[in-house]
Amino acid sequence: MAEPDLLQRRRAETAALVAGFSFAAEIQASAVRDGADTPIIDVPASAWLKAALHARDNLGMDFLDWLSAVDQPDGDPAGLDVVLHVAATSSAGAQGEQDRHQHGDPGPPRVRRLMIRTRVAQTDLVLPSLTAVWPGVAWHERETFEMFGLDFSDFDDGSGLELRPLLLPDGFEGTPLRKSFVLAARAAKAWPGAKDPGDSAGKAPSRRKIQPPGVPDPSWGPREPDPPAELAPPVADPAPPEAGPAAPGTGAS
Repeated sequence: MAEPDLLQRRRAETAALVAGFSFAAEIQASAVRDGADTPIIDVPASAWLKAALHARDNLGMDFLDWLSAVDQPDGDPAGLDVVLHVAATSSAGAQGEQDRHQHGDPGPPRVRRLMIRTRVAQTDLVLPSLTAVWPGVAWHERETFEMFGLDFSDFDDGSGLELRPLLLPDGFEGTPLRKSFVLAARAAKAWPGAKDPGDSAGKAPSRRKIQPPGVPDPSWGPREPDPPAELAPPVADPAPPEAGPAAPGTGAS
């Protein structure tokens, strides 16, 4: 298949995906493709569950690969980008080869994949759980909950327990993968500034120094008391001047 024909086919596939998600979830979806040519469908948080059901039931995405989040404190709105990666097992093996042949795709064998992405605003960090769609997503939601502070409503992993941390020890405070989380190691040891934005040895005019994520404010954390001032060594008394030779006529009688 010629390259222009392949690009045209990819655009048609992307447009069909957008139309399908928009109709199924009753929203206006949008799509891009990543560097691996995987479609990324953007949907509002209110359509998260409907979009997942459409991917599984209508597009054959029966395999859950992973779910995670990306902290976007400077986004509009600020919050978390939650990303779901799913695949169709029917696109592998003999059935996948047959489908590729029917579509005239001469490229190498590839699994049909899809990402669904949504922005959850910082002011309302709640998203419907997908455990009823893909039960295996429970571990991913628990990890996202503890690392980013995102709550998943109607979470059910079959244990009868509520949403809870997966990896962190009991009593741990904070969300380690948020950019606002202070790293204790960076408080104890200065970050190597030459590798950070704004810390170059060159003199860039009028550039505001950018604080890397996790670096604490100078006032953060406990501080050791100032050490006592060192005592100066005692000053020795000056030595008496040495006696010189006696002047003539002043000798002892």
